[in-house]
Amino acid sequence: MTASLQAVGRAVKSLCALFVLAYLGGCALFLPQATELRDHWPENLPQSAELKDVPFFPQRDYQCGPAALAMALNAEHVAVTTDDLIRQVYLPEREGSLQVEMLAAPRRYGMVSYELAPRFDDVLREVAGGTPVIVLQDYGAWPVNIWHYAVVVGYDRVAGEMVLHSGEKEHLRMPFPVFEYLWKKSDYWAMLAMPPGRVPVTATEHRYLDAVVAMERVAKPDAVQSAYAGALRRWPDNLTARVGLANSHYARGELDQAEKQLRHAERRHPGSVVVLNNLAQILSEEGRQEEALALTDRALEVQSPFVATVKETRDLILQRMKDAPARVSR
Repeated sequence: MTASLQAVGRAVKSLCALFVLAYLGGCALFLPQATELRDHWPENLPQSAELKDVPFFPQRDYQCGPAALAMALNAEHVAVTTDDLIRQVYLPEREGSLQVEMLAAPRRYGMVSYELAPRFDDVLREVAGGTPVIVLQDYGAWPVNIWHYAVVVGYDRVAGEMVLHSGEKEHLRMPFPVFEYLWKKSDYWAMLAMPPGRVPVTATEHRYLDAVVAMERVAKPDAVQSAYAGALRRWPDNLTARVGLANSHYARGELDQAEKQLRHAERRHPGSVVVLNNLAQILSEEGRQEEALALTDRALEVQSPFVATVKETRDLILQRMKDAPARVSR
């Protein structure tokens, strides 16, 4: 459930008062990441950053999820409105949006939804790198949760503040400890909506490739192709990205480019059954049956869960060889 505007406003005032009282009374709140930032600023992270061009979409009651996504997507030049997203991510019976819907929606626009690691400094690094970050906060008090999505658009180390588009507040400034207090209840959940081809600053290889694979199921081949190409610029030897790029070329009928990518993968990963099988399929479609058959024979020498698939490919190649017109000697 996401927060109403009135609840957010009341919660912000209450939390500010809470933190003043805690400070004056010497009460220790367990906010490890904000404390770490205060004591040890991350290396190579600018002291401040603010994204001035992120558009602001004020939230209507309980619809902060669509509003947050609209801000993040428009910042990446995807023309979409809050109303466009309501029917995709807003659940009236829950009066809010679940994280799974928040991650799924950008993929339909050819974007990569990337869930950040639960680290404060990763949020700061992404903002410093030019990308707004959607975070899930809880403005409730035990035992009631009031979930709310906001968009981080800046921070300032000297002031010790985050800058957010949140609710009806544009460029809302929030102290680091208050931000962590609200954010930690979601297990520090945060996401990006990234254009394909641009890899998040803090992305890890496996986490990013998982995000691209999820996008591949619904996006158009050109967006998928850009995403895998971007991954390969960061991690040139990644097998999943190389095969994915080959598959995207294949989906567009670009067999020569698909073969080129698979040849590259074969050199780096000669024992990959997936590579050998897919390359055999392409060569067979190009009429190069003898070469294709040899690749399937190599693939069948490797212990693999894809044995049945390779055998199907091999049977298809043999059938094509059988159906080929006989050559007449003269």
